[in-house]
This record gives sequence, structure tokens and C-alpha cells, in this order.
Amino acid sequence: MNATVGAAPDLAAAVVALRAGGLVAMPTETVYGLGADARNPLALRKIYALKNRPTDHPLILHLADAAALPEWVVEVPPAAQVLAAHFWPGPLTLVLRRAPGVPDELTGGQDSIAIRVPSHPVAQALLRAFGGGIAAPSANRYGRVSPTCAAHVREEFPEGIAVILEGGDCEVGLESTIISLLGPVPQLLRPGVIGRAEIEAVLGTPVVGVAAASAPRVPGSTAQHYAPRTPLELVPAGGLAEAVARATAEGLRVATLGCPPGCDAATYGRALYADLRRLDARGVDRLLVEEAPATPEWEAVRDRLARAAATFR
Repeated sequence: MNATVGAAPDLAAAVVALRAGGLVAMPTETVYGLGADARNPLALRKIYALKNRPTDHPLILHLADAAALPEWVVEVPPAAQVLAAHFWPGPLTLVLRRAPGVPDELTGGQDSIAIRVPSHPVAQALLRAFGGGIAAPSANRYGRVSPTCAAHVREEFPEGIAVILEGGDCEVGLESTIISLLGPVPQLLRPGVIGRAEIEAVLGTPVVGVAAASAPRVPGSTAQHYAPRTPLELVPAGGLAEAVARATAEGLRVATLGCPPGCDAATYGRALYADLRRLDARGVDRLLVEEAPATPEWEAVRDRLARAAATFR
């Protein structure tokens, strides 16, 4: 059975669980993570088993600060130093060349490793109390909607987690931006609230996209991901009423999620996963979700919705 920690998180119990090879759920500013000792292969395998996650799909390593990077990577290139200094702690994940001795279970068997430093105070407190790296993918079944509060974690996993640390609703609500620094040109592997333009401004160099076939495997990069159980159909902007009428004529029960005029991407993204979970629980036949604006600040939202709707297409 899961144990839940209230407003004053029992970090000591979480640390004991991690050191014993158990799993804990921790809040971050992006989504809640399912954490294990990143140096313990057996503990890492428990993450894959509980999430039903493919074992070649790497995990993100969470560190308390950038000072620990040399323990996990072959080198810290100048671009990584600049980005870490500017964006960490925060919702940016860097993909670097892994150091010898890093467990294959952490990297999905690749020679690269994905690392970030979360800013959530509970995550920071846990990392510092534990004194090591914590591998923490989102605390949900593989491919499903990520959790943005502790209640979502409890719903997803009635058992299997030693401690669930309470940290309120996630401030960002979408997974981190992922940037690969494996080659001479930075590559955007997953969009997030930190946009391409921000990263380019800090680095003073372009950040390119990358074809899936040549990219390292990273979390959230599969065509179908972040999906509710109810089939989700993306509807063109302004087309919800027509889509509802069409679905109703087909005898379908539907629930809708619009994109109100004037809504900003950060506010929408913060609530997106909670909204999808709420609609998914209604027991309808189809979710009709209005497409988000095709502008840079909405890139992360559009990415998540496209993957959530992949099975419908």
C-alpha cells in the first residue's frame, strides 16, 4: 500500500525508502516523479515494472545542483555549463555523454544520460537529504497522462510506492524541455515551457530540431504519449460546436476542452493534465479538444496534445 505524507513531508521516511531500494513519489515544478536511487539497478527496474515502461526508454536523473554533474557524465561541455547556470534549478533537461559505471537501467542502454535539477522545494529537500541522484520519470502508467498533484499519483498507483511526498499542484504542469548536447549543434528533443528562442538567446547559437530516427531516446518522445484512456480528437480552432454536433449525430457521448481567446500558454499548460484527467473520468466515448495556437509559446502544449491524440488518428 502507498504511504502518503502530508503538508510537512516526511523526508526521512522517503530517504529510508530510497536507500532500501524502494520507490517514492516526489513533486517537481513540472509533474510528479516516481523516484528511485539512480545508482541502484534493482530499484530502477522497479520503476519500469510499476509503470509498465519499456526498458529501453531512459529515465531522467534528478540532481540537487550542477556540481554533481561530473559524477555522471564524461565531460560538461561549455554549452551545458551556460545552460545550467542560467536555467537550473528549473524545467530544463540536458542530454550528455554518460560516465563509466552509470547503470544501463538509467539510460535505457544508451551512451547518453538525461539530467536536470528541479526547482520544487520538496524535490530539492529530498535530493539534499538523500545525498545522491534520483531517477524520476513521471509517476503514471507508461504513455498515460502525467500527474500534477499527489492525488493523481494515488489514483494511478494504489500500491507499490513506499512514500508519496505532498507538494501541492505543480507550478508548470508540463514536462521539462529536453536539449541534447551530444553533437556540435544543440538539438531540441522535447519542447517545454523553456522555449527554443530562450535557449538560443542564452547560448548565442541556433537550436535545431532532430529527426526521430537519429535522436537519442528520451522520455516523452514516442508518437503516442500523454494520452487519456478515452480517445482524444483534436479539433481545429473554432470548430468545437461543429465537432460536437457531428459526434452527437453518430450517437457518441463527448466531453470538450476549449482554448479560450486570450488564454496564455502557461496558464493553459499548467491545467492541461488535470483537465484531461477530469474529462477522462466522465466515462464518455470521445474527448474533443480544440487545437492550441500555432505560435512558439504554445509549442509544448501542441506537442503534448498531438501525442495524446495519436491513437485517434
